[in-house]
Amino acid sequence: MTSVAVVNGRVLHGATREPEDVEIRVENGVVTRIAESVRDGSVDRTVDADGALVLPGAVDAHVHFREPGATQKEDWRSGSRSAVAGGVTTVVDQPNTDPPTVDGAAFDEKRQLASRAVVDHGINAGVTPDWRPDELFDRPVSAYGEVFMADSTGEMGVDASLFERAVRRVGSRGELVTVHAEDSDEFVDVDLDNDDADAWSRHRPPEAEITAVERAVDVADEAVHFAHVSHPRSVDIIDETRHTCEVTPHHLLLSRDDLGELGTYGRMNPPLRSENARRRLFERLIEGAVDCVATDHAPHTAEEKDATVAEAPSGVPGVETVYPLLLALALDDELLLSHVVELVAQAPARILGFGDKGAIREGNDADIAIFDETFETIRDDRLHTRCGWTPFEGFDGVFPRTVLRRGEVVYERDDGDERFAENGGALVV
Repeated sequence: MTSVAVVNGRVLHGATREPEDVEIRVENGVVTRIAESVRDGSVDRTVDADGALVLPGAVDAHVHFREPGATQKEDWRSGSRSAVAGGVTTVVDQPNTDPPTVDGAAFDEKRQLASRAVVDHGINAGVTPDWRPDELFDRPVSAYGEVFMADSTGEMGVDASLFERAVRRVGSRGELVTVHAEDSDEFVDVDLDNDDADAWSRHRPPEAEITAVERAVDVADEAVHFAHVSHPRSVDIIDETRHTCEVTPHHLLLSRDDLGELGTYGRMNPPLRSENARRRLFERLIEGAVDCVATDHAPHTAEEKDATVAEAPSGVPGVETVYPLLLALALDDELLLSHVVELVAQAPARILGFGDKGAIREGNDADIAIFDETFETIRDDRLHTRCGWTPFEGFDGVFPRTVLRRGEVVYERDDGDERFAENGGALVV
């Protein structure tokens, strides 16, 4: 297929603030024309949006697709199918796999495995005492990190001196470092050998994140990107600098008040905060202090999560539900539609340097998601992640019915029937 026309849609394109009744012409995977009519020449396929919203595919700057090393939780095929079923057409995978992506051989292995994906993808490189920057600098790395300032899943925490050296060395090349900001010196000793899920939030209090953010800002001469910021004070600190930050759907929509129901399924790093902090974090999002939303999609099996607080792994899935959750909020007039697109598509593409992604614009890759304005209830058994559960069970979502990546239909559904493209996602640099 070399040419496609997307017609009869309400298109949010370029820098427009509201959808417009225009058509999109795609040639060889690239948007070549946006106009009232683009059907003045033959096309190989016409995609009829039938009055639906036509939006750019999302760019999830933070996923853990678990391959290699933990494919019982997720792999590139299952994770990328989950992504496109939620309107995400580009993902960036994090380095804490097994082996960790800290040298050239590990990067090359992951790149080969990722060829099974149906999304475009970036691959981040890890920074640990074992990293080999000279090998990685020869590869198309999307960013360096997330650099863990405290141990998380994968035990990749680094000390302050290595963090500072890495930021300076990577930054001097004009490349991006992403940061997991938690200071383990601020962790609190609590009893974790029980089923009190709130103990994890008490163990890793907001001060651990705030202190780490302050320290990173002090030592980072070059701009860095802060992953999964969970507290409004952290956002305020970052907002006063040239650094950028992302927040997750779970920190925006869930709080410690939900842990009674979620149990250890609500354990993640950083942990859930108080309901008051969650509300203030959401206010920062509305005010524009948050740069983008990324999921930290970190699937674990139910068997692993059904454990004590001490033994349960940290992380929740989210790549399939981020766009649907935020679009539901937009249709409920809690967020502007254009702001949702900025948060999940335009801003992450800009931060990562993915210049051809994030917007429906002439010259950009034709990454397009078509959404009927229909609310659906999020259910475990309707999602595609291998882990088989979601912390957003019962929430409203607005899911896509057709998704194109570089002009190819990679996902479509009709009356409950679904079709996925088999593979073909490209490495994005």
